[in-house]
Amino acid sequence: MKSVVIQEPGKLVIEDRPMPEPQPGDVRIRVESAGICGSDVHIYRGHNPFAKYPRVIGHEFFGRIDAVGEGVDAARIGERVVGDPVVNCGHCYPCSIGRPNVCTSLQVIGVHRDGGFSEHVTLPAKNAHTVPESIGDRDATMIEPFTIAANICSQMNPGPLDVALVYGAGPMGLTTIQALRGVYGVKEIIVADRIDERLAMAKENGADRIINNTDINLADELAKLGIRPTLIVDAACHPSILPEAIGLASPAARIGIMGFSSDPCVINQQGITSKELTIYSSRLNSNRFPMVIDWMKEKKIHPEKLITHKFDYTQVINALETFEKDQKQCCKVLLTF
Repeated sequence: MKSVVIQEPGKLVIEDRPMPEPQPGDVRIRVESAGICGSDVHIYRGHNPFAKYPRVIGHEFFGRIDAVGEGVDAARIGERVVGDPVVNCGHCYPCSIGRPNVCTSLQVIGVHRDGGFSEHVTLPAKNAHTVPESIGDRDATMIEPFTIAANICSQMNPGPLDVALVYGAGPMGLTTIQALRGVYGVKEIIVADRIDERLAMAKENGADRIINNTDINLADELAKLGIRPTLIVDAACHPSILPEAIGLASPAARIGIMGFSSDPCVINQQGITSKELTIYSSRLNSNRFPMVIDWMKEKKIHPEKLITHKFDYTQVINALETFEKDQKQCCKVLLTF
């Protein structure tokens, strides 16, 4: 089979690899399409601290089960499925309280173990979620990105009284905007970004107000509008955002952090406790696939709005570079296998 392999940072090849056989409890998926995420680019460039090389990347993938391991019902062969990349032990403290995404021995498909940029991939049967026929193949490939939004939203519990501020109109921000609007019905959504084209995408995906904060003070701008956000989501992942968000937030607000910046930031404890703010962090997803599949079935979210490019997997370098460099026109890129 053909697999996209990062042999070392900056060196990508398409290799012929042996066909994997599913182990007991596993299924094998014939991958049909896969999405590119920023973390795939980070592994390619050598900027992901969790990746080990060589690595088949890809953690957003859709296909059909074509083989099952011992203990898995053979009737599953032929199912249309999407793969949850979170592989957990099932018995540590985080797993026991429903937080498998921070399992103490976490493995992420496409990061710690080989992923879905391949003609075939194996994974635990419980990680292969059946996709109903009402969801098209292309949209199904977008289920995993929306689980990231589902995870942060499930923690923050948005509602119709909330005025939300979302930092960043990239894929994470846009999926979150769609969830806040279509699923949770928040009162108002404001989006801040520094690229006008991304802000236009935010508007198309449900934002009420858009603010280009390249040359303006966001606090001053929101003060002019009389806005005190009750819910703030950092989908831009810059260390300057959390201190600013603490200052902008309404009393009793919730702040959600979706990023992985290792750079330090300085925050004021008084700013948090004086307003009794709640700060959430979110990594990957904790069993959110069924939730997102229901959202798609019910047309509460619209994944087609985010897909801007498609490439054959043999053009993967072009696809990665398009995703990385064309931030004005590119949102989600799909590879077909």
